[in-house]
Amino acid sequence: MNNFQKGMFDKIQKNTNIRPEEVYKVADSVKNANFSDEKTVRNLVRQLSQMANKPLSKEKEDKIVQSIVKNKMPGDVNTLNNMFKK
Repeated sequence: MNNFQKGMFDKIQKNTNIRPEEVYKVADSVKNANFSDEKTVRNLVRQLSQMANKPLSKEKEDKIVQSIVKNKMPGDVNTLNNMFKK
């Protein structure tokens, strides 16, 4: 792992308390995932929410899942961040 990657994972761990090993595990699990399958996407959203210890309301989970399944995810980080905060 280079210095940039280490710094990025350190920042993720500091902000979310998610260890790099957990990030790699999730990344491996979605390599060949079908993001048009609602069940797959919903499981991933729930897993990430639990890892980050950030509970999602049913409405917010539905909105995120439908955005991903319909391939309508925002293209920038600020819009995505706002989506999770609502």
